[in-house]
Amino acid sequence: MDNIYLYMIIALAILAIADLVVGVSNDAVNFLNSAIGSKAISFKTIMIVASVGVAVGAVFSSGMMEVARKGIFNPSEFMFNEIMIIFMAVMITDILLLDFFNSVGMPTSTTVSIVFELLGAAVAIALIKIGHDGGDFGDVINYINTSKASQIIFGILLSVVVAFSVGAFVQWVSRLLLSYNFENKAPWVGALFGGFALTSITYFIFMKGLKGTSYAKESFDILGGGTMSHFLETKVFAIVVVSSIIWSLLSLALIVFAKTNIYKLIILVGTFALALAFAGNDLVNFIGVPVAAYNAFLAWSASGVPAYEFPMTVLAEKVPTNNWLLFGAGMIMVLTLWFSSKAKGVVKTSLDLASQSETKERFQPNFLSRGFVRSAVLISQFTAYILPNSWQAKIDKQFEVPVIAISKNKSLELPAFDLVRAAVNLMIAAVLISIATSYKLPLSTTYVTFMVAMGSSLADRAWGAESAVYRVAGVINVIGGWFFTAFSAFTAAALVAYLLNLNITVMFPILLVTAFALLIRSSIVHSKKSKEVKAEDSLIKAESSSVQGVIHESANNIANVVKRGNKIYTNAINGLAKQDLVSLKKNQKQVNKLSIELEDLRNNIFYFIKNLDESSVGASNFYINILGYLQDMAQSLEYISKVSYKHINNNHKKLKFNQIKELKEVDASVEALFHDMKLAFDSRSFEEIGKILRRKEEVFNILSEKIQKQVERTRTEESSPKNTTLYFGVLLETKDLLKATMSLLEEYHNAHDASVKPATISNNDEEE
Repeated sequence: MDNIYLYMIIALAILAIADLVVGVSNDAVNFLNSAIGSKAISFKTIMIVASVGVAVGAVFSSGMMEVARKGIFNPSEFMFNEIMIIFMAVMITDILLLDFFNSVGMPTSTTVSIVFELLGAAVAIALIKIGHDGGDFGDVINYINTSKASQIIFGILLSVVVAFSVGAFVQWVSRLLLSYNFENKAPWVGALFGGFALTSITYFIFMKGLKGTSYAKESFDILGGGTMSHFLETKVFAIVVVSSIIWSLLSLALIVFAKTNIYKLIILVGTFALALAFAGNDLVNFIGVPVAAYNAFLAWSASGVPAYEFPMTVLAEKVPTNNWLLFGAGMIMVLTLWFSSKAKGVVKTSLDLASQSETKERFQPNFLSRGFVRSAVLISQFTAYILPNSWQAKIDKQFEVPVIAISKNKSLELPAFDLVRAAVNLMIAAVLISIATSYKLPLSTTYVTFMVAMGSSLADRAWGAESAVYRVAGVINVIGGWFFTAFSAFTAAALVAYLLNLNITVMFPILLVTAFALLIRSSIVHSKKSKEVKAEDSLIKAESSSVQGVIHESANNIANVVKRGNKIYTNAINGLAKQDLVSLKKNQKQVNKLSIELEDLRNNIFYFIKNLDESSVGASNFYINILGYLQDMAQSLEYISKVSYKHINNNHKKLKFNQIKELKEVDASVEALFHDMKLAFDSRSFEEIGKILRRKEEVFNILSEKIQKQVERTRTEESSPKNTTLYFGVLLETKDLLKATMSLLEEYHNAHDASVKPATISNNDEEE
């Protein structure tokens, strides 16, 4: 039985490595967001600076490890076997929970995760002990550090509101003073801003990154003044004053003499500072529990006392963590930072919500986001009514975004926001986290950095009428996810602890294998999704500025829709014939994906028209019509897929043999038509379109014939109203599908002829 604890220590070590990977994937958004979003410096430079910050922060990792040992529960109340159950439950729950959030690309707090997992597992074991001893439910307070737990909950609520409000206010003031023309302001303006921002970040490094570490407690010999102990912890005000003067003067010198962009320097230093603080303070979230378990195991092994009789008073003592262990953890974090695709997904969510430009909105509006936006509009109107028109005009001028010409370079991606907003995000996050640390208030770096970014986005008018309702919905979803983190972490850890307590020898390997199986499955699913995003059959936005270019670009999309539409139609007919509910459900997902892609193309029409040459404005008419016909085709396929799935899902009567046979004949006719269309558009053999159009009557005659046969069957032998409704529905919608297809072909045929004929006439004139 005693060997089980050695196996648990080995398992915890493996889980710690896995937790480091999933944890960094989630928290990378905290320090990469501003630098990547502003494109102030190259991605490679950002990653190098962040990596150095993470590595240094890991080595400087402070006494925060104590949180896992005694911050949430009272260790003296538990025996060794109970502590091991608590720690194992926490680690299994933590990697699964964080991996789930990473997979959906949502930032959450590793601090809140670990705290509520410790709380949930400890409460579960405490209640089991109380029940076994016949105690009272109220006795649970003796086992749990309730004051710390309530502090953390209060810190969550407060940080969300304060970070958003302060971020919005400072960004509004900064933009009002600097405008978007900040790079042309007088050197002293940039120097003052740089001095203030860099001082904030320096203060942050000392207060959040190094406070509590052995380095902060170092003593210094002062010339003629004896020894000054705890210099970094006791002389904070002096450090702030001196560094503000030094940074301001240095900023001025760099701007005037070295022609340095001070805003880029702020972003560089800020990225390093946040990475340093993240590793220094959040490392406990990933390895704190396994380290505490290892310390407990060593103490128990040396005691010779049975596991169920050895109290965990040793965890209440301060035990330094091995520096080589911290260094190794730091290296794992750095490697994860470079290679994790999930980290990039979490960063993208934050950037999309903060972007100054239009992005593909990931979140759907809800009643809360609509209510918030309406309230904001009313407040804005009220403010405009109160302020004099001249003031309002001056304010609007400062917030006027410079017009950036849409690039014809497809690979060029514009920054999500400018250097001022990136600098404000880093500066305010640094100040708020520093203040909370100085008052010993528990705070999540994820919550603060995310909400500051959202507040500055609002103040910077990034959430315009076109995007506000989607962005606010996204923020609400992320905040809701944070509270879900706390609840699910508590519940899941409590459940796992209960299961381990039932029979640790049996449940430990089962739960461990289950956890790793779920991790592997999540990784495979994420990999498949990534491949789907990069799939070649995704529709592409038209970027050509001439009629001829649009004709050729649209040919790709038409061939794509025809190929996928052919497959969707055939799958629907086969699903009906075989009564295959699973394939019909998959078919619905495919047609929904196609509809979403077509909707994205329609949303891009504004930018497409803006990009057209003056001589080619006629291309817009053609492009809009083509998209309309493609969408009509998708709607018909969506209807056929939906009614087919609904019929089988409701267990209605199977279609008769003759009906299935006739539908198969229709499918063969549609398949032949779509196959020829795909070949014509793939090979750009546009003269073939005329041949396909000549088969129009033949295809419609087949459909009319099938409809007539069903009418006769209904009058004589048909006994199922549902079958009749389904059959007519599929045939009539197929007719609409073919009408849209033929209209598309006619549009294309006419446009191609019109674009080729002028060129031919021109060539003939030259020959004459």
